Amino acid sequence: MSVFMVERSLKGISMSELGQAQQAAIQAASQLSRLGTPVRYLRSTFVPESGACMCLFEARDASAVQQLNESARLPYTRIVPALDLAP
Repeated sequence: MSVFMVERSLKGISMSELGQAQQAAIQAASQLSRLGTPVRYLRSTFVPESGACMCLFEARDASAVQQLNESARLPYTRIVPALDLAP
């Protein structure tokens, strides 16, 4: 499994809507995993001032992450391989 970063622009989103988007990502990951495409939502970083949002996912490939975001109807700019450097 590899880590992928999803870049999004969520300018103007409310905190309630942001929470709903996060739940949609978690639910879509769970559903895809149950259907045989292992993918896991790890975490997000959101910058309210600019609306920039970076979300980390663990999956076999970027296409699984793309499938997750499209099924959850979450906007994204790009999906790129990343390193999660948590201590």
